[in-house]
Amino acid sequence: MGTDLYYYYRPPHLYAMTDTTRLYLQLADKIAAAIRQGIIAPSSKLLSVRDCARQRKLSINTVTTAYRLLEDKGLIEARSKSGYFVRAQLPEPTQPIKPSRADERQADTLNAFIDAILSHQNQPEYVDFGLACPRGKVFYPSERLSRLTAGILRKQSDLVAKYALPPGSLTLRQQIAQRLIQLGVSVSADELILTHGVLDALNLAIRAVTKPGSTVAVETPTYFNLYPLLETLGVNWLEITTHPLTGMDLDELEATLQQTPIAAIITIPTVHNPLGFTMSRDNKARLAKMANQYQVPVIEDAQHADLQFVNPPEPLLKAYDEGGWVMTSASYTKTLAPDFRIGWIAPGRFHDTIRKLKFLTSVAESSLLSEAIAQFLENGGYERHLRNLRRLYAMQIDHIRSLIAQHFPVGTRASQPTGGFILWLELPEHINSLELARRALAEHIVCIPGLLYSTSQRYQHCLRLTCCFEMSEKYIQGLARLGAIACELAS
Repeated sequence: MGTDLYYYYRPPHLYAMTDTTRLYLQLADKIAAAIRQGIIAPSSKLLSVRDCARQRKLSINTVTTAYRLLEDKGLIEARSKSGYFVRAQLPEPTQPIKPSRADERQADTLNAFIDAILSHQNQPEYVDFGLACPRGKVFYPSERLSRLTAGILRKQSDLVAKYALPPGSLTLRQQIAQRLIQLGVSVSADELILTHGVLDALNLAIRAVTKPGSTVAVETPTYFNLYPLLETLGVNWLEITTHPLTGMDLDELEATLQQTPIAAIITIPTVHNPLGFTMSRDNKARLAKMANQYQVPVIEDAQHADLQFVNPPEPLLKAYDEGGWVMTSASYTKTLAPDFRIGWIAPGRFHDTIRKLKFLTSVAESSLLSEAIAQFLENGGYERHLRNLRRLYAMQIDHIRSLIAQHFPVGTRASQPTGGFILWLELPEHINSLELARRALAEHIVCIPGLLYSTSQRYQHCLRLTCCFEMSEKYIQGLARLGAIACELAS
């Protein structure tokens, strides 16, 4: 991880890396690397703090701080009167899953299950590992944003008496354009359009380049809400094999483009939902080049790109766009203000079409809410908030993976995401995750079975879990019980 640990764990008051800070981070990095590479085996006992300090010629405080950092990340655990031990580690999925048969998914059954999940959302007696909706004050700067919004309203009370029109607040679009530079994208404010969250942006992008009966190429697995959206628009889809570590199979995609009329390619190449990978720069460049060569629009969902666990962040697919064929969208619902429902799209060559569609469907987004987000971005509050959020999610991902290793059946694999708060689990193949999800729901535990993420019956033994909740004994016990149900099904 190198200096990545410093990036996530830097105390708020430290703006420069001291010698002491560097020493404990270097030690933590070395131990973390040894654990991940299998050099230090699961359940192994680490050197005592005193012995480690003596062997490495470090202070006891330096070693203690390094061990605590590793403990926070879920890599090691302290056992009373025994010392520090390596926690059990989960293997990652390493190969794409082939379809078991080519029939359609059980639409009625799955839609009924989705309805059941939604009906239990936010009910306090349920433990929700299902929907990717962060819950808790720690995930949002609500008080600061509320004060900003109230201040704007006091100074510009006429904002609520004016109709907003697309493309939306110029101030916010300028801030978004400025932030996109960090992700390798150079666009002007005039090239951006504000939307009602990222789903609105996807809807507009699909409508701009398809018509009923068109066919689009999608990853598998992919964001489960994409399928009903395409169905509503009368658009067909072809699933392209997607590797859990590297992303969409570009050879298969290119063969498809050569043989089949494809109206658009829909992809999540940076912090994928649900697999968690980030496509390599070479593959992003190749995909963008293919879009230009075959003149096929690519719709890039960048919803979780701000939550990457690397510094500097990996560039978006849009960074490699040669002819305006890539449309990129994201929102602030997962990171800043879910109720504001403010998103954006950089539509490239389809700007005019999408601007007209936006006006026809929902006119525009709130000027008041847009200005509040713009001020938060401008004064540096968003970047500070993101640093804390990335650190928090990185810790929770590691902690929950360690709990899965303890409580789920032998043979379970879990993704090691490059950002965000979503885990993809592959259970032993004979476990039906829909049955697991049903039994869990009966015990007030919500999770989403893998069948929802494809239409080709590929993921019957897979599960998606979210890690966007405040860790508490309730959630830890809920995860342990979910693992116990999976063990019961495994046996």
